[in-house]
Amino acid sequence: MKIIKRILLVLVILIVVIAIGLFAYIFHLKPKYEGELQLKNLEKETTVYFDDFGVPHIYADSEKDAMTALGYVHAQERLWQMELLRRIAPGRLSEIFGGVALKNDKFFAGIGIEEASAKAIAKLDKNSESYKLTQSYLDGINQYMEEGVTPIEFTLVGVKKQKFTIEDVYNIFGYMSFSFAMAQKTDPLLTDIKNKYGAEYLKDLGIEGEFNTTRIKISKERAEEYSAISKSITAMLDQSPVPAFVGSNSWVVGPHKSKSGKVIFANDPHIGFSQPATWYEAHLITPQHELYGCYLAGTPFPLLAHNRDYAYGLTMFENDDIDFYQEKNKPDDSSQYQTPNGFSKYEIRKKTIKVKDSSDVIITVKSTRHGPVMNDFMERLEKKNPIAMSWTYTREPIQILEAAYGLSHAKNTTDFKKAVSLIAAPGLNVMYGDAKGNVGWWASGKLYRHNEGVNTHLILNGADGKDDIKAFFDFEKNPSAENPEWGYVYSANNQPEAIDNGFLYPGYYLPEDRAKRISGILDARSDWDKEAISKMIFDNTSDVAVEVVKNLVSVLNHETLSKEEKQVLNVLKSWKGTTNLEDIAPTIYNKWIYLYLKNTFQDEMGKENFDLFLGISTGKQVIANQIKNENSVWWDNIQTKNKKETRTDIISKAFRDAVISLKNQLGNNISEWKWGTVHTVEHEHPLGKVKALRGLFNVGPFNSPGSNEVINNLFFGFNDEGKYYTKGGPSTRRIVDFADVENSWSILPTGQSGNPFSKHYDDQAEMYNAGKFRKMKLNKEEIIKTSTKLVFKPKG
Repeated sequence: MKIIKRILLVLVILIVVIAIGLFAYIFHLKPKYEGELQLKNLEKETTVYFDDFGVPHIYADSEKDAMTALGYVHAQERLWQMELLRRIAPGRLSEIFGGVALKNDKFFAGIGIEEASAKAIAKLDKNSESYKLTQSYLDGINQYMEEGVTPIEFTLVGVKKQKFTIEDVYNIFGYMSFSFAMAQKTDPLLTDIKNKYGAEYLKDLGIEGEFNTTRIKISKERAEEYSAISKSITAMLDQSPVPAFVGSNSWVVGPHKSKSGKVIFANDPHIGFSQPATWYEAHLITPQHELYGCYLAGTPFPLLAHNRDYAYGLTMFENDDIDFYQEKNKPDDSSQYQTPNGFSKYEIRKKTIKVKDSSDVIITVKSTRHGPVMNDFMERLEKKNPIAMSWTYTREPIQILEAAYGLSHAKNTTDFKKAVSLIAAPGLNVMYGDAKGNVGWWASGKLYRHNEGVNTHLILNGADGKDDIKAFFDFEKNPSAENPEWGYVYSANNQPEAIDNGFLYPGYYLPEDRAKRISGILDARSDWDKEAISKMIFDNTSDVAVEVVKNLVSVLNHETLSKEEKQVLNVLKSWKGTTNLEDIAPTIYNKWIYLYLKNTFQDEMGKENFDLFLGISTGKQVIANQIKNENSVWWDNIQTKNKKETRTDIISKAFRDAVISLKNQLGNNISEWKWGTVHTVEHEHPLGKVKALRGLFNVGPFNSPGSNEVINNLFFGFNDEGKYYTKGGPSTRRIVDFADVENSWSILPTGQSGNPFSKHYDDQAEMYNAGKFRKMKLNKEEIIKTSTKLVFKPKG
């Protein structure tokens, strides 16, 4: 008996010791929010106040010291995220994840971001403020790497720490620039459709811009399966451990449209969800400069920011800045390709990709005068028909660092516009408002045009030069509006009005749903305040969806409907377009829309291409428009040889199938078909894919309001399951009111910290899901009262 008691006592002691050790380990891993630390290269003592949501407010005597402190605190919260981001563009994920990341690495190593970064860095002015402050920021990151706690992800995956350099900064900007582009998904797919079925099948897809009827108003005064490219790139971006930029909303209300007579700025960039979330908020205060900004991991200057003088943000322009060219090899020598002036040698470069627990992989990349040949590092593309990619980001000079510095340090609108003009790619709608009453929108990007008749949404002819770029526009020709007479500027990834004598700039613009809703709401009143704007930015209503329902119902075969189907239809008929948690209609609507699309397009495209189609702007644009065309060639199901289906046949079958599917999924009680039960969101950490680690690293799941293409754009992909897993949405919701700038509002999808043991890892998630906000504090007295204090002292 005594032996058993002793054994039990030893076991209890062991459990207590293990528990204490685990607690101590977890406590050790937490970020440091108070106390004192010493930093090298710090000129004077610098104080960081972490407010009640973990936002650092950095008070320093110089911007150099502030940037060093920023690098340190940013790294202690987001070092794992920084590590992943810097590895994507140069093709270095396989070093830590092994062969599972090899396809991704081959692609990004091949398209030339790393080489373009090196060229840009070689031309940098090492005495410029942007360069020196970047180095201070990197110094702060590296000091944390040397002296701070190693993130648990580094330990689990086995990451060897390496210093951050300015090359990493440029590679991060390069990857984020590529994630904007839609051409890589769209052009090969559309070319494939044209080659298989003819140009008639493209007419209903709106690729000439005919669906983009709600346009942003400009105010200058006051045979091979090309879809293999699409499939490969889409799969890689979808599986990337860091999310892609997708869409966005922004509007800036001028003095004559606000209750206070002051500018109100609103912005919510749409980005794929992940954990940690995209942005890290920080507030820097020095005697010369103050800025509250949202920072990408590993980058020194914010892309979204404000202070007491001005605010800025962005949406995706969605312009076409990638062209694919079909090259032609010399018949007797595959080392040469045809140009308008004869044959030229391919440029050749080799890159080595290190793979964890395996041998190195060496890739050979050929390039033409247009850019790298995709066939050499993508599967399913035949070698005999080389496809080259011409991308503005790697073709034009990269000045993104100087641009980001200029945006964040502008003294007036002239300075700000100059900074916007430096951005060649990606195309951005840069939004602006200031305390003096100015509002502005400028489309950034090096814009160009081809010969008339060249459709840049298709694979182009690279051999004869006729499809080459013929002219570049000066920045002053870019779409823009400054202090327009209608009193506001806005962007929702919709197409701008024509430039340069009626030229509609080609792009991959999203449907007019959000644009139409935003402009309609803004036009309707002139007494806007912060509270009203906050309701608008969380708006879950689609006016376009209501019109789509009317059009669907009008062509439905009502005579064959059962009593139950009529009940379902009545729910839709009374729908106001809302997508709130308790709504029934959006559950019915999205099932019907998915089955209409599937029954209409999948027979021609095949399943894989159809799934691609659903995820690109063309697939979204088509919903509200193609159903109006009774004579569309797409209605006929080519799989049924002895029958030609009509619009009514397809729409009616889709509705009947939708009701059956919803009954099987959710039961016979229609009142239980609530949107919140099928539309959910979970913020996934790369390691959360491992079932045992999901609870530690992922945030959620939550039942989610919102939907595709409402202002609160919590978007998802369609599937047969009938569960709508939110892929992304507003990466932040920001409202800056210059009538009360110290109490402006923000919210992040999860939290400030990327450390799962921090209380700020997920402390905003429920607020975000409910449409709530928190303050972006500028008042020092209030900041001190609600914050912990971390003091950095000069070392040595």
